[in-house]
Amino acid sequence: MAFNPNEHQHLRYNPLKDEWLVVSPHRALRPWSGQTETTSTEEVPRFDPNNPLCPGVTRTSGKVTPNYESTYVFTNDFPALLQEGPDPPKSDDPLFQAKPAKGTCRVICYHPHTDVYFTSLTVKEVVAVVDEWLRQMEELGRDYLWVQIFENRGAMMGCSNPHPHCQIWASSFFPNEPRIKDGNLRKYYDKYKRPMLQDYVEKELQKRERIVYENDEWVVLVPYWAVWPFETMVLPKRQIQRFTDVDCKQKEALAKTLQVTVAKYDNLFKCKFPYSMGWHGAPTGPLLGECHPYWTFHGMYYPPLLRSATVKKFMVGYELLAQAQRDLTAEKAAGLLREQPETRFA
Repeated sequence: MAFNPNEHQHLRYNPLKDEWLVVSPHRALRPWSGQTETTSTEEVPRFDPNNPLCPGVTRTSGKVTPNYESTYVFTNDFPALLQEGPDPPKSDDPLFQAKPAKGTCRVICYHPHTDVYFTSLTVKEVVAVVDEWLRQMEELGRDYLWVQIFENRGAMMGCSNPHPHCQIWASSFFPNEPRIKDGNLRKYYDKYKRPMLQDYVEKELQKRERIVYENDEWVVLVPYWAVWPFETMVLPKRQIQRFTDVDCKQKEALAKTLQVTVAKYDNLFKCKFPYSMGWHGAPTGPLLGECHPYWTFHGMYYPPLLRSATVKKFMVGYELLAQAQRDLTAEKAAGLLREQPETRFA
């Protein structure tokens, strides 16, 4: 019997994390009798006097959110990381190690209205969000080794506030995910003298099996090694190391890319598609002056939905105790997303 990647189980390698993934496409045929989620049908008002992210509303901390007209940034009232605080004592015991963890956490409101998102904003308004990301990266990147921009969309991803916003956690330490990537990107570059992700995007553009969307500057694709059912990566066609390296043309094209990506997600199951998304690039702070030719700036979307708006992928059992596993192949997921319209359903 000839091997068919869309029918037969196999392993796929993730060179970014030096990990293997089990792909079990035959399991997609099994009936689902597990937990289903509820979808929200509640209409979101344009302004909610009880929503702390709306202009003019007093937050729990007692601070008033100003009457902003575009983007608005403030330091999280309940941050996970603080700039000040005592350091843990040093230990010679290899089993009980602790290090200082300094940083700051901020919230970026995309727009003063609660009932809007990338798909309903103009390209100019989305560019304003990208500009704010760039400003924050430039400012925080002067002092902090890692600046993580991320967004959790939807209650399924733990987001309790419907107002369009994201977060930034800037830290004095190198978090696990980018630290592991850094090591593997460096190894690839040392061996092949080329940035891994630039080689990867060029090969994906040749194969065209996992491309979801592309324009002159950016490519959205389902990675060959994707873990989440409809996981995607946003990659530049021109090599850049950090977010702050984007030029005006890339910035405009990125705004359009964000709009199309969200529209395709929402169109897939006719819902507000939940996900966690964020950006990775070369480290900053004390390493800002160094050249990192092995790093390619890129974005990631990690959505949990599997079969419908109410059935999600659970990372449990084998995934927690052994290694990641998926049923839907990356190629099938990319095809389903690719065929969706570039504008959101009404």
